[in-house]
Amino acid sequence: MTCNFMKSAAACALLVTTASGALAGSVTQPGETVGVQAGAPSSPGVYFINTLDWGCRNTAPDGTCLGVDIPVIAWATPWKILGGRVQFLVATPLVEVGVHHSNYLRGVYNPFYAGELAWDLGNGFNVSYVLGSYAGVHTEVGWSSTSLNQRFAFTYNRYGWNLTANVIWGIERNSVTDRPQISPCPAPLALQGCNPNFVNVDLTATKTFGKWEIGPVAYYSTDLNSPVEGYQRQRQLAVGGLVGYNFGPVILQAYFTSEVYERNYGAADNRLWTRVVIPLVTEPAPTTRMARGR
Repeated sequence: MTCNFMKSAAACALLVTTASGALAGSVTQPGETVGVQAGAPSSPGVYFINTLDWGCRNTAPDGTCLGVDIPVIAWATPWKILGGRVQFLVATPLVEVGVHHSNYLRGVYNPFYAGELAWDLGNGFNVSYVLGSYAGVHTEVGWSSTSLNQRFAFTYNRYGWNLTANVIWGIERNSVTDRPQISPCPAPLALQGCNPNFVNVDLTATKTFGKWEIGPVAYYSTDLNSPVEGYQRQRQLAVGGLVGYNFGPVILQAYFTSEVYERNYGAADNRLWTRVVIPLVTEPAPTTRMARGR
């Protein structure tokens, strides 16, 4: 989904939301910003964006499946600071995770709040910076720590292309907590939570043809530290393909990803994703820019 492809629904650039793989890994779900022009400023307005995904790992002796729903309200303001558009978003994900014939959990995931500056550099080149935070929650499927989340994105969106790299860096406030939730520490500390820092990289290379969008996608994630001795750092690499359609003004996307490399997740993940973008309020950008400090 490119911003040229969806002028009135350019909130695709605002989807910088949340969620996680089961049992540790990244707080931001690896791959959740695939297909989004994360580096490009959006047209002023308020948008509803929902990303839904479901997939499984064939872990022994029974498979583990994870479903995530990420509803987002995104506001692209008419204001600019230092030439970058000011944008805000709130995400309130829901998660379900189950081990076949054994266990099933579902509930509210850590809510995400963020502000963003996005710059159109001209000739199709765009960059953005996001500063956000996940709030700690006391649910079985949430993380037991509040965390800082920074995102650095580059997008090229000329001639119908969406070439985007979105680097997401998460820093936990508490690497070890008094409750395991979705990320328990290894034995004998299984009643405590281990929350590693992480980096995700979401990659998109799609092209629009009329109302259609198609192209390859990929994502990578890795833990950056071991909260306690014996913790096994996790990393993964997945590739896939995306297709999208502009119904005007509603945009739909679907993509499938399959892991080609994983470490300490137990098995490779295969996942189907869908996304809908609906403009709620649109407004023209002002002719004047916000001065620094105002």
